[in-house]
This record gives sequence, structure tokens and C-alpha cells, in this order.
Amino acid sequence: MCAAATTSLPEQLGGARNWDYRYSWLRDATFTLAAFLLSGYTDEAAAWIRWLRRAVAGSPGELQIMYGVGGERRLTEFELDALPGYQESRPVRIGNQASTQFQLDVFGEVLDSALTAARNAFPREVDWSADLLLAILDHLEQVWDQPDDGIWEVRGPRRNFTHSKVMAWVAFDRAIRLAQDYQTLPEDRVAHWTQLRDRIHDQVCDRGFDKDTNSFTQYYGSTLLDASLLMLGPVGFLPPDDPRIVGTVAAIQKELVEDGYVRRYQLDGGVDGLAGTEGTFLMTTFWLADNLALMGRVDEAREIFERLRALSNDVGLLSEEYDPSKGRMLGNFPQAFSHVSLINTAANLSTPRGPSLMRSGQVGVAPRRPR
Repeated sequence: MCAAATTSLPEQLGGARNWDYRYSWLRDATFTLAAFLLSGYTDEAAAWIRWLRRAVAGSPGELQIMYGVGGERRLTEFELDALPGYQESRPVRIGNQASTQFQLDVFGEVLDSALTAARNAFPREVDWSADLLLAILDHLEQVWDQPDDGIWEVRGPRRNFTHSKVMAWVAFDRAIRLAQDYQTLPEDRVAHWTQLRDRIHDQVCDRGFDKDTNSFTQYYGSTLLDASLLMLGPVGFLPPDDPRIVGTVAAIQKELVEDGYVRRYQLDGGVDGLAGTEGTFLMTTFWLADNLALMGRVDEAREIFERLRALSNDVGLLSEEYDPSKGRMLGNFPQAFSHVSLINTAANLSTPRGPSLMRSGQVGVAPRRPR
């Protein structure tokens, strides 16, 4: 996909990071589902659950992080050297190599989507199959402690990314809730899942937190910061006022924020594995606003939200990234994750039962709005 900007500027974007995004990521699941429900689009939410359920059916060991919109699995990546791309933003790619990566967080997103569906009392035809969820959980039990490629689909070495481990925790936590609160899964597995969930939690707090920086870190044993750590509070791994969450948010504000926008991560020379440069990310900046709202710092969160909203073009669309130094949008355009994040952050700021509060377990089921 091509990079895009709000205005036509003469600078070329050689070395920009452009990817083929014409696919559906499992990671988008819970965010998208919440956005549909909050907006009253229950039919679309149900259709999304049906698509997601079909996509992940089969052997959990062959589960991909993304699929074609028709459920296609073969997404081989290659470059079109004859095409210059938007403002010389080579290379232009077709397909996406990340489809072959191992990313632990997608298991947590799938189970979180199942819980979101149960909370909103969807009709039986879009309920999750217990056998499918059990197979996913059994597979996750075997692989959760392995290094993975992480949420950002880096092409460097696999790591024990902290966010990935937290999302494995989410998977078992949501399985427990599905069993206890909705009888979607068998209650006789709860004790075992609780043991696994607590084991992961203890490991993350022990190996993924750096006392010197008072922050969770990008991966075990590092001192690097990563914007994905902004998800620890919203998914309920720790309360938003826990000193470790507060410290992590403060560290990210200090080290990853550029002119009011959040970069994805710090580099150590090896974890990225990608050529070129990138701007700040709109999605992660929305995540910062969500955390501040959860902490009760609503005025700060609202200021960030309004700054982000003002970036949209004349028809309300946003890109993936933003370059504060040049005042222009960068990266894939339009970017679904940016818009889904805008909807969810708006709800977090305007309703007593926003998606972050629901997802973290601090409030009950959101009321379903009529179409």
C-alpha cells in the first residue's frame, strides 16, 4: 500500500516503510468488535464474529495472524520494482510476510473477542464453539513460554516480548470468565487455567519489569520501552493505578512521546530488523489517552484525543503514522486501526462504560444500543 499525506509535498519518502494491508488481522478482533458495538452496528459485529470464527477454525498450530478478506491463507510477499510508490516510497509490496510469523498476542485477542461476544448476548448462531476455544487454549498452554515475533511484526530475532506474554495471560483469564460467568467453557478446567494465568502473571512481573526505570520493558531482560506496554492497564493485567502501570506510562511519556505523539518502541540495534524510518503512531497515541482516562486524568486524555482528531483530512480519514516535524500523515492510508482506536477512545472519554473499563473488568456489560 502507498504512503499518503494530507497535502502534496515535494519531499520524497525513499526508505519509508510500506506494507500491503489489504488483509484482516486477528489482532484487530476485540478493538473492532468493541467499535461496532459502541456504534450500534450489531449486525456488522455479528458478521465479524462469524468471519473470525471461520478464519481460526482448524488446527491451532496452523493459526495465522492475518487472513485475506475471504479467509485466504496464502499471502506471499513480493516487491513490484517497476512501481515508484507514492512520492518514491519504494518498495511497493504485494502480500505480507508477517502472515507466516508466530505472534502470541493473537490468542489473547481471540479469547477476548469470545468474552466480548458473550457479554453482549449475541444470538446462538454467532456463539463460539467450545471445542474450538478449548483447542486454542490447549495449544497456547504448550507455546506461551516461547519467544515470538511480537505485535509490531519486526523482522529481527524472536524475543520474549512482554506484551505477548500479557496477551497469553489474557487468553487464560478470559477462558476463566467464559467458564464461570457464561458457562461457554467447562468449569472443571478453571482451576488449571487459573494456575497457568497466575504463573504467567508472576513471570511477567518478575522478568518483564525493570525496577531501575520503574517500568515494564519491551522484552524480558531489556530496559527498552515499547508502546505496546500501554495495553497492560486496559486489558486488566494490573489496575490502572498500580505503581508499575503508572511508572510505565510515565516512562513512555518521557521517552517515546515526540511533540505529543507516541512512537512505537526504542531500538537496540537488533530487535527491529527493518530498513527505513517511521513516524509516530496514531494508534499508540490513542492508547496513551486511554491509559490517562483510566487513571482519572481525563483532561490530559481529552487534549490528546482532540489533537489526534484534528489530524483527519477533509473526509475524516486518518493514516497509520504522523510526522510532527513536517506536519503530515505518513504510512498506510487510510488505516483501520487508527479509526477503530479513535472510536474506542471517544467512548472511553464520553461514556461511563467505555471499552477500556469493560475490557479490564472494572465495569459490567455495556448496554446494547439500537440500530
